[in-house]
Amino acid sequence: TTNICVNDCLYCNFRRSNRGLHRKRLSLEEIARETAALERQGHKRLLMVLGEDPRVAIDDMVAEVQTVYATRDGGEIRRVNVNAAPMEPDRFRALKEAGIGTYQCFQETYHRATYAAMHPAGPKADFDYRVTVFDRAVAGGVDDLGLGALFGLYDPKFEVLALLMHAEYLERTYGAGPHTISFPRLEPAPGAPVANDPPYPLTDTDMKLIVATLRLAVPYTGIIMSTRETPAMRDALIHLGVSQLSAGSSTSPGGYAEEDEAGEAPQFVLADHRTLDDVVRSLCDSDFLPSFCTGCYRRGRTGHQFMELAKPGAIQTFCAANALVTFREYLLDYATPETRAAGEALIARHRACITDDWLRGWTEQQLARTSAGERDLYL
Repeated sequence: TTNICVNDCLYCNFRRSNRGLHRKRLSLEEIARETAALERQGHKRLLMVLGEDPRVAIDDMVAEVQTVYATRDGGEIRRVNVNAAPMEPDRFRALKEAGIGTYQCFQETYHRATYAAMHPAGPKADFDYRVTVFDRAVAGGVDDLGLGALFGLYDPKFEVLALLMHAEYLERTYGAGPHTISFPRLEPAPGAPVANDPPYPLTDTDMKLIVATLRLAVPYTGIIMSTRETPAMRDALIHLGVSQLSAGSSTSPGGYAEEDEAGEAPQFVLADHRTLDDVVRSLCDSDFLPSFCTGCYRRGRTGHQFMELAKPGAIQTFCAANALVTFREYLLDYATPETRAAGEALIARHRACITDDWLRGWTEQQLARTSAGERDLYL
């Protein structure tokens, strides 16, 4: 929503010392236009990335979330996740009341000396305040939490171990580990010297090992792969444990709406520019079932309640059925003819794998209702 930031992260194009960058904060009207552009593609979930600007009150953040939920243009956003700077419990409580899903905050690097070197100025320079942010989020009622580290700043083995220790701490302290883990690889960014010459560059093999390790260590957690990686790399990593993919992303404020197609200068360079339809078709070709489900969030299956189902694998009962129904909704409303044909063939294969009589009956009924024009059906 903005490229205005008071921090000076050496790897980020939006750092405050980058004087040549045109600064902009989207108005509520512009946020509505951005949301509408995403809805017309078929997106049902989005991540709002908020810069750190003390002039922005929590009421402004709440209004932005509410604007996304209120926008309707050929669809609707059913879950708004937020990536925002650390804050106090009362601000988290306000965001929770506005209906946010997962709160995401990356530590960037868990190595103190490297963290200090990479964040020389601004509120983000406080390592301890950042690493304890999820304690305040939980105190504010947010129970779906997203961890992450920016790989390339320090030894990747150290960062993986630190991520897993952080996950173990959350599970031990609050009875629920992270809902998601992200592991973006440092990519080039204009105006950010460290991003263009990473201290610890990662090979593709390194990334594959990271994904496999995370999937084995925290099997209940969503593993997110961003569009920083190439299509070929993303297609490879989905086979190793990635469970959530972004598609058609932009890292510049104003980068989605047709009337502002170019947007502002990006925060960093993206490598996968495929549309949502392209990514969905690629998943179908690899026999992976795309899901647009937001059922758990809306049924209250979050935090500890979600983990009670996810850890023993019982969540698959909900996931399989909801994935089939929400995928058909996407195919009918947004997919190209080629993707629709591939998707319907995939649905036929996966619906045949449901062995429980009641669940198979429920799924068939909802698929029929969706084909008849009903929308937003979930278990």
